[in-house]
Amino acid sequence: MKIAVIGQSLFGQEVYKELRKDGHTIVGVFTIPDKDGKADPLATEAEKDGVPVFKFPRWRVKGQAIPEVVAQYKATGAELNVLPFCSQFIPMEVIDHPKHGSIIYHPSLLPRHRGASAINWTLIHGDRKGGFTVFWADDGLDTGPILLQRECDVDPNDTVNTIYKRFLFPEGVKGTVEAVRQIAEGKAPRITQPQEGATYECIQKKDNSKIDWNQSAEALHNWIRGNDKVPGAWAEVDGQKVTFYGSSLVDNSPTNGQPLEITGASRPGIVTKAGLVLFGNDSKALLVKNLQFEDGKMIAAAQYFNSGSSAAVELTEEEKTFAEQIRAVWQSILTNVTDIEDSTDFFKSGAASMDVVRLVEEVKLRASGCQLQNEDVYMNTTFQDFIQMCVRKLRGEDGEEELVVDYVEKNINNMTIKMPHQLFINGEFVDADGGKTYKTINPTDGKAICDVSLAQISDVDRAVAAAKEAFEEGEWGKMNPRDRGRLIYRLADLMEEHQEELATIESIDSGAVYTLALKTHVGMSIQTFRYFAGWCDKIQGSTIPINQARPNRNLTFTKKEPIGVCAIVIPWNYPLMMLAWKTAACLAAGNTVVLKPAQVTPLTALKFAELAARAGLPKGVVNILPGSGALVGQRLSDHPDVRKLGFTGSTEIGKHIMKSCAVSNVKKVSLELGGKSPLIIFGDCDMDKAVRMGMSSVFFNKGENCIAAGRLFVEDTIHDQFVKRVVEEIKKMKIGDPLDRSTDHGPQNHKAHLDKLVEYCQTGVKEGATLVCGSKQVQRPGFFFEPTLFTDVQDHMYIAKEESFGPVMIISKFKSGEVDDVLRRANATEYGLASGVFTRDISKALYVSERLNAGTVFVNTYNKTDVASPFGGFKQSGFGKDLGQDALNEYLKTKAVTIEY
Repeated sequence: MKIAVIGQSLFGQEVYKELRKDGHTIVGVFTIPDKDGKADPLATEAEKDGVPVFKFPRWRVKGQAIPEVVAQYKATGAELNVLPFCSQFIPMEVIDHPKHGSIIYHPSLLPRHRGASAINWTLIHGDRKGGFTVFWADDGLDTGPILLQRECDVDPNDTVNTIYKRFLFPEGVKGTVEAVRQIAEGKAPRITQPQEGATYECIQKKDNSKIDWNQSAEALHNWIRGNDKVPGAWAEVDGQKVTFYGSSLVDNSPTNGQPLEITGASRPGIVTKAGLVLFGNDSKALLVKNLQFEDGKMIAAAQYFNSGSSAAVELTEEEKTFAEQIRAVWQSILTNVTDIEDSTDFFKSGAASMDVVRLVEEVKLRASGCQLQNEDVYMNTTFQDFIQMCVRKLRGEDGEEELVVDYVEKNINNMTIKMPHQLFINGEFVDADGGKTYKTINPTDGKAICDVSLAQISDVDRAVAAAKEAFEEGEWGKMNPRDRGRLIYRLADLMEEHQEELATIESIDSGAVYTLALKTHVGMSIQTFRYFAGWCDKIQGSTIPINQARPNRNLTFTKKEPIGVCAIVIPWNYPLMMLAWKTAACLAAGNTVVLKPAQVTPLTALKFAELAARAGLPKGVVNILPGSGALVGQRLSDHPDVRKLGFTGSTEIGKHIMKSCAVSNVKKVSLELGGKSPLIIFGDCDMDKAVRMGMSSVFFNKGENCIAAGRLFVEDTIHDQFVKRVVEEIKKMKIGDPLDRSTDHGPQNHKAHLDKLVEYCQTGVKEGATLVCGSKQVQRPGFFFEPTLFTDVQDHMYIAKEESFGPVMIISKFKSGEVDDVLRRANATEYGLASGVFTRDISKALYVSERLNAGTVFVNTYNKTDVASPFGGFKQSGFGKDLGQDALNEYLKTKAVTIEY
């Protein structure tokens, strides 16, 4: 369609970009005039693409449309107006002109919270559900028919900024684009807004955001967070307006601190180390983290009584150079300011919230050790204060101990990657006992990447002791679940910021193709931490009626509690993703962790440790120990202070771990072990899809995939055609450098595994299976193995029963109509991790899926795992689940409490 985008802001920019990606023609962008010489982001993006941009200061004068403005709009020939975020009044002559009319994005669930401050009022009213609406514009105020709505949970401590970043922005962009898609397809509904539940609230401005103290603590909290950051809830303190930010409800209000008189409050606030404690008229408390004064200066509330006491630090020559670099950054942002003086105020000079984000990122580029939050800018608004704060952070004098990392740096993949290589114990990177190291190898060329510290038994004991102290004595064990969730979510954000670096490290350490590493190895890891961050405050027990005759007044309830110190041992095929699948659930449940990555792929785990520390996870919560399974894994299995062990790896090692855990202290254990997953392809399948998914089921991640289809059963009526198609696809696969974006198939993970693959295929040939293609090591540096295809594989053969864990497709034929017989053959294995079936017959699909004895069954798809869906096997593929709500139970214990009253 031909679309006119009318609006502004980063949100408008993203909607514009996605509409273009969807194939629509943007015939004009109508946005606000430049402010202080800076164009709106929507205008900047459109101008870059050569799209006509119009910057009308107004569309109407005295309620009447300006004819010249309307004429310029009509000349674009738009078939639809999209208003993603628009602060201007658009006349009905424009709204009604296009063939399809106009649609508007609104950040509330209409008809609730009509008006320009919808997000504010969602929070002020304490709504449990929020969301957005895309509606058809009419001549009312947010009253037009509804096209599309999406809702989300509202966290009790959400602010306008958090709910916007978490849901309203990203999902709002998707929703607006989806609405346009429905219009283009002629499927867009027009649902009349109901009158019931309709509300309209005023625009929140500074003059109407003063705090009314005659309310409960929860109402005060909602008012403060509903006005955070704009316009800011305020009160009079010591004769001046003070604005409150970062509110949260507290169960037990601290009493140690200095009282602070607040005009109108029923009792003084208390300035504590944690922040400013305020009280409602119900005597319950809330905590405010930050305060802002009339001059724009923001401080941590805990520093109210000594905010001006810190002496200025004298800069070294190197720090002066850094200061001048940052001065140039300020100058590039504040283009309307001639010279940046020490007294120049960032916000009084015209900076907006998007400039804060840019400034933070610019500082990171110039000093990676200076990890800023947006609040740091708000609290240090003048250039001098900002530089002083940055220098203190770089010196480690900001109240937090500096994280010291001895990086191994490499310029590769058009970037500089910085890799920690030491053990991570109790919040520090340290050498192994005795300084022992080993070399980790790049499977692409067989050369060493770097030396990595090799953990010893004494290192395991130190890490477990740190994890135990963090759980029993540290702040992690006492932390509010929501705060724990925020830290985990912040960790996910940091992983996303470093996703290209993580994917590059994963590629050179494990051989994963970079594009796959970025999307799956790293991408799903980020999704996993975000998913489990949301579970932190939703872990709950239940009440149970019990039958006791006398007395009959009893209350029984259960509590879900963290287990304590958990050990996690992960494999080498998905180094970061396997870490995420287990660690995210473990941390969300409130445990601490000691993790042993595979000895051959330790580097992304160590980078993760760095990001966990920078995200603010307390010392001892996460500990990473590269080392051998025989030493580190065994000690973790035997350690009396480890109460849970999660393992992914071979069935043989899983059995040994299970025995050790039982003998030592009866640890709780979850095991995700080997597989020989059957994939049954019936003659009535969608052949194109079956070939494509069949290829993926075997060759995804170069076959190093625990749920890989270890054996394909293909119905005889399509067997030859299927094999022919597979051979054609194998010939198209490009084998090569995993960092090359066109590579389909990278190297196997390590030399020992490559040798086993060669032996595995030789066994298949000796047993009489037909080798169609492959089975050899590629003649080039590194550990490359050809995609391989065997047919005529009989049930008794070794390759029919044992997994290759590599790019080897095993095909067996079955007779048409013999569904029960092929099911018997598919289930005739000691493994039960995954399985699949391809058929157009839904009855057959359901029949087969019910009878396949595996923890996961894919129907007309394969490899489709999701963070919300439980993953785990049956039989000798192990027990316990990763992912989904079920995974939390692996890291929780249930306590029953019975009270007689």
